[in-house]
Amino acid sequence: MQPAAKLSDVLPVGLRDFREPRIDLNGKTILITGGTDSFGRAFTRMVCDEFKPKKLIIFSRDELKQYEMAQVFSQADYPFIRYFIGDVRDAARLDMAMRGVDYVIHAAALKHVTVAEYNPFECIKTNVMGAENVVNAAISQRVKRVVALSTDKAANPINLYGASKLASDKIFCAAEAMAGDAGTRFSVVRYGNVVGSRGSVAPFFQKLVAEGASELPITDERMTRFWITLEQGVNFVLSSLELMQGCEIFVPKIPSMKTTELARAIAPHLPHRVVGIRPGEKLHETMVPEDDARSTVELHDRYVILPDAYSARRGHYLDHGGVAAADGFSYASDRNPEGLDARGLQTLLTQAFKG
Repeated sequence: MQPAAKLSDVLPVGLRDFREPRIDLNGKTILITGGTDSFGRAFTRMVCDEFKPKKLIIFSRDELKQYEMAQVFSQADYPFIRYFIGDVRDAARLDMAMRGVDYVIHAAALKHVTVAEYNPFECIKTNVMGAENVVNAAISQRVKRVVALSTDKAANPINLYGASKLASDKIFCAAEAMAGDAGTRFSVVRYGNVVGSRGSVAPFFQKLVAEGASELPITDERMTRFWITLEQGVNFVLSSLELMQGCEIFVPKIPSMKTTELARAIAPHLPHRVVGIRPGEKLHETMVPEDDARSTVELHDRYVILPDAYSARRGHYLDHGGVAAADGFSYASDRNPEGLDARGLQTLLTQAFKG
């Protein structure tokens, strides 16, 4: 068996689009929790551009964001879009919203590390109890497939946000055992920092530059992060939705780089000021911990982590071109062989902020 291809063997580093395999959403009903956030808007744009679903339900708790989103994606232009006010903490509302739904993308979460550190109970209610509510509603309404969005911070977590998302990952990976004859399948996608999302450091740096900043704040000169664009993230979710057998954690092969190099690419003329690591922050991020290596299969564009109890599904990926990860393998931003060079970074930034 040939070893799985590296990203650099297929496309220039950072430019993989993750479009294949492609699920067919035509005639389907899809619900996305947290649908008014950056990912939800990008997901909605791609669905509107490429498919004709029966319904696309935007489920979120912020009526202002829904109003603003409806100005861009109006029901007059996109009659299949529905806007549902609701919170993943509300189990009854989720159960009602999922009636007749084929696929669920669970993107709702409290995502900011420092916010979670200072508001721990709120983080747990949304990220952990909300995950339980999504699972129960999906099983009750016999949803076919559910993909939950995770984060690199869920691997070997040191902050509450990461710990809450690890708990969420475990809930979704175990959920199929509770589904019984409903047949609902659950999987997780885990990826790194999104270049163009709200709260990302890239738009923060660009905002400072536009405001005439004389320097850029850097938490630590050694810090590294994985990087992905919103478009790549949406494609990765859609391809994982098609590829999934159930109970997997999908991890994309994406590049990483130092935050200092990102700052230089955005503002090469500005000096840096080291401000120190924030509470709960890591120097480097891991997406596949060493302890998960024995459960990991490498495909040409992603890693697939499967619980030990699902050896047959692991065999499925091995039979379709996957390679078992070596003992001691880990996938971390400071040891990633696929670093992002200046050309690749500029391309990523162009893709992230186009239009």
